[in-house]
Amino acid sequence: MMAGQKRAEISYGMDVGIVLKADQPTGYITYGKVQKILTNSPTHPHGIKVRLSSGEVGRVKEFVR
Repeated sequence: MMAGQKRAEISYGMDVGIVLKADQPTGYITYGKVQKILTNSPTHPHGIKVRLSSGEVGRVKEFVR
C-alpha cells in the first residue's frame, strides 16, 4: 500500500500532502495539517480523505516528516 491509504497512520495535527478534487487530473499536492479525518473505513485505495486546518479537503498522498 502507498502512503495515506490506512486510516490508522493518520492523526489530527499531522503534516500531510493531499490532492484536492480539482487537482486530481494534474496530481498537484497541497500541504497542511490534518484538522479532521473524513473517511470512516480503515483503508481506501485512493487515500484517506481529510480536511486540512485551512479548510481544504482532499485525499492523503504523502506524509511530511
